[in-house]
Amino acid sequence: MIDLAIFDLDGTLVDTPSGIVQAFAATFAELGDVDPSDRAIRRTIGMPLAVAFRSLLGTGTAESDIDNHIATYQQKFAELVLPKAESLVYPGVTDGLDRLKASGVPLAIATSKFHANANALLSAAKLDSRFSLIVGADEVDRPKPSPDMGEFVLRTMNIHPGRAVMVGDTTHDILMARAVGIRSIAVTYGVHDRQELIASKPTWIADDFLSATRILTTVTVGA
Repeated sequence: MIDLAIFDLDGTLVDTPSGIVQAFAATFAELGDVDPSDRAIRRTIGMPLAVAFRSLLGTGTAESDIDNHIATYQQKFAELVLPKAESLVYPGVTDGLDRLKASGVPLAIATSKFHANANALLSAAKLDSRFSLIVGADEVDRPKPSPDMGEFVLRTMNIHPGRAVMVGDTTHDILMARAVGIRSIAVTYGVHDRQELIASKPTWIADDFLSATRILTTVTVGA
């Protein structure tokens, strides 16, 4: 039995990618600047907001403009996505998390959202009580795929990398796990497609959350 299961949030536990795209589009419409395609916006999911907006607005964009876009986006996300968060929880997630907790596996979140925003989404989705630790992008120096967030979780929970498993839907999650020595499960129902995920070399692939739960409850330390 493993000693810790670490989860990404958007696209892994909650089906927010379409809502994220909608909130980004509403932000750009309100501020009247660039008009990126939905595909371009979707490619930034999994990045911290500052990195995502800089990617879409251009590297020469002033910090004050980035901050303004982030603040507007957070307002749009709260208006458009949070009210329906509970209905966006992926099938099997609630039961799967409860099964893991009942088996004695502590649960943690490692997300590119800011900590407060992750808390707000988890609370709205009624998932927050299941997690022993929530780590956001504003709590580390470098975002995924850097090992910083994974190292923060392991250090805080006092867990050896070989006794933990990371579950995520993007290559950022899988590469972070590899960088810190954590085994990983790539779920294929989120942002990045199967071929992208395979290229990042996850330990396992799961096509739904139930399959990910089965792996987490059957894998043994050091296996």
